[in-house]
Amino acid sequence: MKKWIKYTIAFLMVLIIRLIPFRAPNLEPVMAVQMPMGKRFGAVASFAFGVLSIAIYDAITSGWGIWTLVTALLYGLVGLGAYLYFKNRSGWKSYASYAIIATIVYDALTGLTIGPLFFHQTFLVSLVGQIPFTLLHLLGNVSFAIVLSPVIEKWMAKESTVVSKVTVLGEARV
Repeated sequence: MKKWIKYTIAFLMVLIIRLIPFRAPNLEPVMAVQMPMGKRFGAVASFAFGVLSIAIYDAITSGWGIWTLVTALLYGLVGLGAYLYFKNRSGWKSYASYAIIATIVYDALTGLTIGPLFFHQTFLVSLVGQIPFTLLHLLGNVSFAIVLSPVIEKWMAKESTVVSKVTVLGEARV
C-alpha cells in the first residue's frame, strides 16, 4: 500500500510541475521519475506512469488528440525500457546515459512523425523545429536525471525497506 502512496505522490508532483505556467514545454521531470520507478516498481508501473503522465496532462491542458496516443504510448515504452535498462544498473551516470538515449529516440519518433503524418508538415520543417526542442529536452532530462533520479531511487527504495521490515515484524507476531 505504501508503495502506491509514493507512486501517487511522485505522479502528482510531476503533474504539478508540468502545469507551472510559462515553463518551457520540454523541461519536465517525467523521465527523471520514470527511470527509478522502472527500477523499483517494475515494468507495468513504469509503463503506466508514462502513459498516464501524458494522457492526464493533455486532458487538463490541450485535450486529447492523435498526438496523445502516440506520445503516451512512446512514453510508456520509455518506462519499459527503463525497467529493462536499470535491472542491473544504478547511479547518476546510468540515469544520464539512459536519459540521453531515451530522449533522442522519443523525440525522433514523436517530433519527426506526428507533424508530417497527421498535420501535413514537411519532414524538413519538422526536423528543423525538432533540433532546438530536442537540445532543450536533452538539457532538462539529463540534468534532472543526474540530480533527481538518484534521490528518487533512494526515496522509493527506502519505502520498500520499510514495508519489508513491517511485513517481517507482522509475521513474527502472528
